Amino acid sequence: MMVKKIANNDMTEVLAEKVALVDFSATWCGPCQMLAPVVDALAEELEGQVAVYNVDVDANSDLAMQYRVMSVPSLLLFKDGQVAGQTVGYQSADEIKAFITNN
Repeated sequence: MMVKKIANNDMTEVLAEKVALVDFSATWCGPCQMLAPVVDALAEELEGQVAVYNVDVDANSDLAMQYRVMSVPSLLLFKDGQVAGQTVGYQSADEIKAFITNN
């Protein structure tokens, strides 16, 4: 499964998921570019357990404001349509898996 891109500030699909990880990033952000392949690999590894999405904050600024994303990359974990946790900055796959498990 690939990371799904969110467009038009539309989080409908994310909010319908049991568990979803949303990567808020920007094309100009170096750490975001480093994190992208880690998130892609996790999307494959956790397929069926966690839905993984990406939000480009420049194209979806309303979402960035709504979820108070001040820095990128930011990972938001949603469980049953609610924000269960947020983490900022580059992280390893193991750190992200721990973040998902602990929230």
